[in-house]
Amino acid sequence: MKRPPADPVPWTPPDEADGEGLVGIGGDLDPAILLRAYADGVFPWFNEGDPILWWSPDPRAVIELDGLHVSKSLARKMRKGIFRVTLDRRFETVMRQCGERRDEGTWVTEGMVKSYAELHRLGYAHSLETWVPLEYAIASGRLQQIETLSDETGIWALAGGVYGVAIGGLFAAESMFHYITDGSKVALASLIHHLQQRGYTLFDVQMTTDHTLSMGAREISRKSYLRRLRAATANRSIAYTATPG
Repeated sequence: MKRPPADPVPWTPPDEADGEGLVGIGGDLDPAILLRAYADGVFPWFNEGDPILWWSPDPRAVIELDGLHVSKSLARKMRKGIFRVTLDRRFETVMRQCGERRDEGTWVTEGMVKSYAELHRLGYAHSLETWVPLEYAIASGRLQQIETLSDETGIWALAGGVYGVAIGGLFAAESMFHYITDGSKVALASLIHHLQQRGYTLFDVQMTTDHTLSMGAREISRKSYLRRLRAATANRSIAYTATPG
């Protein structure tokens, strides 16, 4: 791949990229650059110690907001009210935990945490957290992982979460994690339900995994993704709106 010429951004236009999807090398993670990247259909993905790599894969993975698949067992668990959901309560914790305990290493570097935390402060990066009653977490044997939230309803233990970047009607989900079984699945399902209510139109998961495939992810061409992206990001009347959880 040719390095892009000197330009305000370190990537070539995605619609000119090859099938591999690597569109740029270098640059920095300045929040303004990150916002431009997501608006262009590009995201950073690289290992710690490597140069910043910018990607726009073809095909691109999305979950249609009306195409979420929730298994019967997960639906039963959600109906029981075991999980509580909050928005933007633990953004940095969620982001850090998404990069922890991975045999292949982490792409959630300190530089990324700093940049996305600033995007969160500016209102563009968001998290959704799932919680279970403290006694439920203790019974699960995950004592070493407990982070709690206390209020008039009791003491809740962090079960999982998901984070991403929102621009207009786009939500680009970056990663998810769980401490408690199904904590990340409940987070993903709850996030999609929330985005539907807020009027979002495009939910990007970048590349398929077994986890996202099981919940309805599908692949579309990069050309189709970029067309839908332009329409989604043009709608600036949509807001994530972190209501009390």
